[in-house]
Amino acid sequence: MSGEAKTRAFIIHPVLPEWRKSQRSPEVRLAEAVGLAEALKDLEIVLSAAELVKAPRPATLFGTGKLEDLRERVHDAEIELVIVDGTLTPVQQRNLEKALKAKVLDRTGLILEIFGERAGTAEGVLQVEHAHLSYQKSRLVRSWTHLERQRGGLGFVGGPGETQIEADRRMISDRIAAIEKKLDKVVRTRTLHRKKRKKAPLPIVALVGYTNAGKSTLFNHITSSDVMAKDMLFATLDPTMRAVELGDGREAIFSDTVGFISDLPTQLIAAFRATLEEVLEADLIVHVRDIASDESAAQATDVYTVLRELGVDDDTLNRTIEVYNKVDLLDDEARQAWENEAGRKDNVICVSAITGYGIEPLLKAIADHLGRFEKVVRIEVPAADGAALAWLYNSGDVRSVETDESVMAVEVLLSGANLNRFYKRFGYEFEDAVASQRFT
Repeated sequence: MSGEAKTRAFIIHPVLPEWRKSQRSPEVRLAEAVGLAEALKDLEIVLSAAELVKAPRPATLFGTGKLEDLRERVHDAEIELVIVDGTLTPVQQRNLEKALKAKVLDRTGLILEIFGERAGTAEGVLQVEHAHLSYQKSRLVRSWTHLERQRGGLGFVGGPGETQIEADRRMISDRIAAIEKKLDKVVRTRTLHRKKRKKAPLPIVALVGYTNAGKSTLFNHITSSDVMAKDMLFATLDPTMRAVELGDGREAIFSDTVGFISDLPTQLIAAFRATLEEVLEADLIVHVRDIASDESAAQATDVYTVLRELGVDDDTLNRTIEVYNKVDLLDDEARQAWENEAGRKDNVICVSAITGYGIEPLLKAIADHLGRFEKVVRIEVPAADGAALAWLYNSGDVRSVETDESVMAVEVLLSGANLNRFYKRFGYEFEDAVASQRFT
């Protein structure tokens, strides 16, 4: 890191009238906002406060008296950046910058900065730039450049030699269109890779959860990988997949995904479709929860809300194992209470991704759940329907094919997810051929 001073920041969580409907207190919301800001290495959090906003002002969000108080605090503490933990309109952002005489970011802008710092692949950088430009398009204000000295300027924050953020709306639109063309190529390539994986055929197990719940640590323990796993928000952004031997002769592909968070605009998560497409395609979802957090229940609600917003249907959500992670951080009484709760359910496992406690039972539960959703079925397909036959060969384990004039009777082993996909796409009826079997 260079010797340059860090940016002095003030984190404000505006306590709006609707906060009483939330499962979280303003103090918890503020702590999460501070955690988000701390995820940026070049910030120094000097001040933080939860500020009551009885009647949000369209021009500045805060009332005149509160704004004057904030101005004095910003001046006295020599604050360079004010982060408002909420959504600001372009007008509010500009007016607050003028009033406070400091750069202002809202929650979306902050998360974009984090995404930009963490994106490690070419696609990740493109997705960040796309999301950032879309966010800036309606604002057309100079982007934050405080941190780009240390990062070298990735382009999406208006670094050296980059002019698209400062250009007019047409130029931004042109840049967005160019990025979308590049991303389309990446999507096509990834689709081909997914088709190759389907030929295995290996089921997909997607790890999901609130950010910092321990997904990447668990992924590393299961797959013996070295994915970035730190005690910080949004440590994982780019997709990571590994094939794993489950111990019963079965293999599965595990996918680590970006962590979810409360009030995160869906379009920001959707920008990282590389990792989230694996959730939509998953045969089994493993929902990792941080049960050492007082907010575990509220975080779980947020995760399922976001999954539904992204198009994950109830059928897929029903194929879920919940992992109660971080039991090593609990005292004996709390740990036993969580163990007792898990014992009353057939889809919950207590683990410690750090110590390895519960990993073997988890792998067995994953294998058992995958086995429940596998079925050998008999499907009669018109011989002329080459697309349906090719799909079955690519997505399942074809056991036998009988030809009778113009119809082919195919016995094929398919996961429950693929069976549903086949029916939705081609509409052919199927019947059980034999009892449920495992992949061979």
